[in-house]
Amino acid sequence: MNSLELVDSLSEFKEMKNIDRSTLMKVLEDVIRTIIRKKYGSEEGFDVIVNTEKGDLEVYRNRIIVANGALEDKHTQVELNDAKLIDEDLEVDDDLIEAVEIDAFSRRHILTFRQALVARIGDLEREELTKEYEARIGDIVNAEVYQIWKKEILCVDSDGNELVLPKNEQIPTDFYRKGDSIKAIVKKIDMRGSNPNIIISRTEPLFLEKLLESEVPEIFDGLITIKKIVREPGERAKVAVESYDERIDPVGACVGMKGSRIHGIVRELKNENIDIINYSSNLKLLIQRALAPATLTSIEIDEDKKEAVVMLKPDQVSLAIGKGGLNIKLAGRLVGYQINVFRDTIQNEDEDFDIEIDEFNDEIDQWIIDELKRIGCDTGRSVMNLSVEELSRRADLEEETVAEVIKIITDEFAKS
Repeated sequence: MNSLELVDSLSEFKEMKNIDRSTLMKVLEDVIRTIIRKKYGSEEGFDVIVNTEKGDLEVYRNRIIVANGALEDKHTQVELNDAKLIDEDLEVDDDLIEAVEIDAFSRRHILTFRQALVARIGDLEREELTKEYEARIGDIVNAEVYQIWKKEILCVDSDGNELVLPKNEQIPTDFYRKGDSIKAIVKKIDMRGSNPNIIISRTEPLFLEKLLESEVPEIFDGLITIKKIVREPGERAKVAVESYDERIDPVGACVGMKGSRIHGIVRELKNENIDIINYSSNLKLLIQRALAPATLTSIEIDEDKKEAVVMLKPDQVSLAIGKGGLNIKLAGRLVGYQINVFRDTIQNEDEDFDIEIDEFNDEIDQWIIDELKRIGCDTGRSVMNLSVEELSRRADLEEETVAEVIKIITDEFAKS
C-alpha cells in the first residue's frame, strides 16, 4: 500500500533526531489507527505494518465469516455472501483477510494523518529535549548567539536546540553579536505551555565552580574540594578551597604557575577578580582570610546572632571593606556571618598583630596546642619568638614536630 503523500510523510520523519526507530514506528501505528477509527468506526480487527526504511505501510483487515443473517458485529464479522464476492472458496468460520488499499482513504484522511503525525513527533521531540537538558542541569554548555533581544539572548547548541540567556543571567559587562560563541551553565528548564524553555546562566556561582573544575585537574580528580563560592558577577568572587592531601597547596594549585590556570577563568568572566582562600573550620581564621588583604587586630564572634565584630587599625579599614563595600559583603556571605568592622583607636599602631594559638587547630593537632599553651605559648608570635630547640625542650616535643608547627604559623603570618 503506497501513496506519495504517505511516503513523503514517513520519509520526512524517519530520520528525526533523538527518537529511536521503535518509538517512531509505534507513533506511526497509533496515528494510522486513529484514521482507521475515523473511517471504519473501530480499529478492531485491523493489523498495521509500518516500514520506516522504505517509507510505506500496509494495513490488513481481519474478519470472521458467519452465516447469512447471523451478523452480530460488523467490525469483526462478515456474512458469507459478502465474503464470497471476494473469494468464492470461503466458508463459514473462515478468516477473511483483506488488504486495505490506499484508495480507501480520502485526501482528508491523509491530511488528518499528517497533522496528527506532526503533532505526535513534536511532542516526542520536546519530551526528549526536556529529558536531555534535565540531565545536563549544572553542566557547562557551548552555544552560538542566534538572536539578541532587550531582555534575553537566544542561543542554539550544536544540535540546533534553542537556549535562552536572560539579561539577569548575564555578566553586566557581557557583550555579544549574532554568531558569537557563548559559554554558560544550564540553570533550569521552564515550560512555556508544552514547550521547554532552557535557561542558561553566566552569573551562578556554579558556573565559576565548573570553570575551575575544567581548569584545575586536582579539583576534577577530587584532591581539592571547593567548599563555597560567592560572587558579584563581573566584579569579584571569593572561593574557599580545601585539600585533604598535605602535599597539595589548594590555593597554589587553583592559581597555577604565574596565574596560568586562573587567568583563563578571569578572562571568561570579563575580568572578574577571583580570591582563592584556604578554607578553615576555625571561624576566626576563616574570617581573617576572607577579609584579606586587610590585617585584623581582633575578632569577636556572636554565634547566636551570626555576627562577627572585627577590629582593625584605621589604615586597614578601607582594605577590609573594599570598593563599594564589596570585599566585606562577599566575606560575610562566604563565612555565613554578618561582619561589622570597627576602627581600633586604642591599639598601639607599632604593636604587632598576633593570632591565638587555638585558631590553628585545623592545621595543628589539639594535643600539640595544649602542650604549647602549657608552657605559656598561647599566641602565634609567642611560639615564633622561641627557637626550635627551646620549644622542643620546654614542651617535650620532637624537633621535627616543632619545626613543622613554626612553619605553619610563620606561613599564616606571611599571608596576613
